Amino acid sequence: MEAMTVLLTLWAVLTIALAILLIYRSALSMHEDNQIFLDSAESHLEEEQQQLMAKMNRVRPLVNILGTCSGLLILVMAGLWLWHGWSRM
Repeated sequence: MEAMTVLLTLWAVLTIALAILLIYRSALSMHEDNQIFLDSAESHLEEEQQQLMAKMNRVRPLVNILGTCSGLLILVMAGLWLWHGWSRM
């Protein structure tokens, strides 16, 4: 299999995973409240917000890693494409 095809397939998989994580993070952030005023009867809402923030904090490093890998693969593919073009001249 040609190197460019392998890189393109890997980039597509990473980018699809990144898109799924971004959609999931967006869905989580829709339920996030910036400020909550609670009394003791509504303490369960505070717990829900803490769980939501924990989920978002778990997703953040994955989004950063996948975004960086996707960007680096694009640069590698562009460099490989240019190198092949220049070597054929």
